[in-house]
Amino acid sequence: MFMDISSEMIHALLPLYLVTVLGTSALTVGFIEGIAEATGQITRIFSGALSDRLGRRKALATFGYGLSACTKLIFPLASVVGWLVAARFIDRLGKGIRGAPRDALVADISPPHLRGASFGLRQSLDTVGALLGPLFAIALMWLTTNHFAVVFWIAVVPAFVSVGVILIAVHEPTLEQDARSVREPGGFRNLGSLGTPCWLVIAIGAIFTLSRFSEAFLVLRAQSIGLPLMLVPAVLVVMNIAYSLSAYPVGTLSDRMDRTMMLIVGLCILIVADLVLAQAAGVAALVVGVLLWGLHMGFTQGLFAALIADTAQPDRRGSAFGMFNLVSGLAQFCASVIAGVFWDAHGPGSTFFVGAALSILALAVLLSVRKLLRRPSVAMDA
Repeated sequence: MFMDISSEMIHALLPLYLVTVLGTSALTVGFIEGIAEATGQITRIFSGALSDRLGRRKALATFGYGLSACTKLIFPLASVVGWLVAARFIDRLGKGIRGAPRDALVADISPPHLRGASFGLRQSLDTVGALLGPLFAIALMWLTTNHFAVVFWIAVVPAFVSVGVILIAVHEPTLEQDARSVREPGGFRNLGSLGTPCWLVIAIGAIFTLSRFSEAFLVLRAQSIGLPLMLVPAVLVVMNIAYSLSAYPVGTLSDRMDRTMMLIVGLCILIVADLVLAQAAGVAALVVGVLLWGLHMGFTQGLFAALIADTAQPDRRGSAFGMFNLVSGLAQFCASVIAGVFWDAHGPGSTFFVGAALSILALAVLLSVRKLLRRPSVAMDA
């Protein structure tokens, strides 16, 4: 939560800073966001496999949080695009290092019958930070008369608080000996034994991610319809309200229902959100579209993590989460670059129409394979 407060204070303003202060294009924003997010996702394959091999998760997660916290110091000092690209890259590298070990740690701690609720709660707390970050950014932009650097400096504080929390308050569980058998063969050799259901989840996640580009384009969409500069970060506040309020109830409900059905609902919501945002001409339509976007996040993000935990063997979870994020990271990069290309060439509406088309493709794939994703978690964890 604390790291997300810091990251979203910066993320809510960075697209505006790039476009209005440094004069970059939407394609440049898409490229920066794509390479940054892809870096974070791709790194998780290495950290996930390493956490399986070591049988320890906390040390890698702590290093990742620490690296991101130190990187936050670069943003207020950067005056050219190159420095911001480097800072964003290293920040997401830290996120990648901590991501898979942290998710595997949640899976290790969670009872199988509460796994959806556990990932939903983690996602909700994560989103609370993503909600508070833009609110702080709006308040500080008002207080400082749109002084970006001051806001970036203040964002450093919660980042270092998050490092203190994981060092002091988080305790790693002691795993049973048979849950650490992965240490013998080595992390990457386990990728071939993840199983068909796990690989199907990874493939569906990649197609889904391809249809969901960076939230930076929500920020640019708000600016494109004439929202005042100081209020533009409010779109992320609205999105994260819907996200945080829905993630935990949806996760809890998925423990009692078919998780794939919940994903189908989430994809349908994303399609509607894209169509609304593509045609939005005023603030009211923008708010509706952003709320739907946040709702689809609540219906999907925690469920993908739960599905990976369901379909991967306990001693393969770090590698499974890493591979999921590797493939999704490559899709995230492609999605953001495609969004930037269509934005510059055909305007904001085309970006969201393309997103809707790709979402329909992801929905078709999910419907065709959902019978193969029956939950094996009880048998596996027993």
